[in-house]
Amino acid sequence: MSTDRDPAGRGTGERGYGARASGSGTGAGAPPAPATGVRPDPATGAPPDARTGARSGAPAGTSGPAPAPRADRRAPADGGLGALARLLGGHRHPRPVPGGSTTAHELAVRHRLLLALSALLTLSLFVSYEGVHGDADPLRTSSAPAVLSIDTALYALGEAERDAGAATPTSDFQKQISVAAQSLAAAAGDNVGGPSGRQALQTVAALITVYAVKVQQAQLQPDGSALRQAYLSYATSILTDKGSGILARLKVLQTQQRAAVHRQTSFGPLLWLCWAVTLVIALALAGCLLETQLFLRRRFRRRYNRGLLAAGALLAAGLAVTLLFTVWTHQGMTDTRRLLDRRLTGPAITDAGRETAAHLAHTGFRASAAGGILIGGVLVMALAETGLRRHIDEYRFRPR
Repeated sequence: MSTDRDPAGRGTGERGYGARASGSGTGAGAPPAPATGVRPDPATGAPPDARTGARSGAPAGTSGPAPAPRADRRAPADGGLGALARLLGGHRHPRPVPGGSTTAHELAVRHRLLLALSALLTLSLFVSYEGVHGDADPLRTSSAPAVLSIDTALYALGEAERDAGAATPTSDFQKQISVAAQSLAAAAGDNVGGPSGRQALQTVAALITVYAVKVQQAQLQPDGSALRQAYLSYATSILTDKGSGILARLKVLQTQQRAAVHRQTSFGPLLWLCWAVTLVIALALAGCLLETQLFLRRRFRRRYNRGLLAAGALLAAGLAVTLLFTVWTHQGMTDTRRLLDRRLTGPAITDAGRETAAHLAHTGFRASAAGGILIGGVLVMALAETGLRRHIDEYRFRPR
């Protein structure tokens, strides 16, 4: 390719393109460069603007194509995101305009809210349910039978004291002593008062044995003898001493067991607060499920979302069952407490045992339903996730 040369013998090819474009030739007859206060380039004799053709526009009065602006002299309109997208191999998307679709954001907010409320409800309902049913089974298997056993022992010892003054040993005395000993053994098997309670029961059992021996010795003595009266007096003091007698020790244990029954059957302020919080969270979750269903129906023209409907049905059924079980259990525990608070004697003890068993029937099964609360909570979360995941995936932003 031929190259034009100026009078100085320099090429005006690609190096001189800017000069030709600006109309300022380098020949001998070319007019001098305009006085701009900038010294000409000693290599080409042209001003810096004409030498580069890119630092500034062409001088006034010249013809030719306008120079292209330098890219590094102007900030990109997209803040550099377009260049970053091209560098990462992605496609450039237009920036969202004000007033554009907010469906993706609203779906994400509802998704997080449903999962959070489901988790909170599961935890709160489990704690509240355990607060009631966690004491029902110990009451049925330990506390209530222990109270009845101590009542039986007290009644049997009272009957034995009446038969102790007989002139000759009687079978009724021995029978009442045997009933008292068996009742104390049953109370010890019910773990009355823990280790200290078992130790107190062992002490009482030993004292009952001593009491029975002294009464038998007194009955072997002649009626009206001083030795007979001494044996009976010693036996009576073992039984009725206010500080360390058998009856006093048993009454202390009875008071402790009734206090344990009151603790296990009470529905205190903290438990009321837990259930109130649980119901508020349940109502909030139900409202959120309904609002999300209406939102999907309005935005996607779908009448029903099966996942959300199933989650709502499971929520309503689970909450109804747990509330019903709780009411039944608490009512039975309350009736048991009222029954055990009064003094029981004779056949009334046997009747109280049957009524207590009826009041606390099926409490073990209801208590085991606490594990179903955790399973149900996980299912509600899974159904909510399933109901929204497809719509969230449709509106997920592509990676830039």
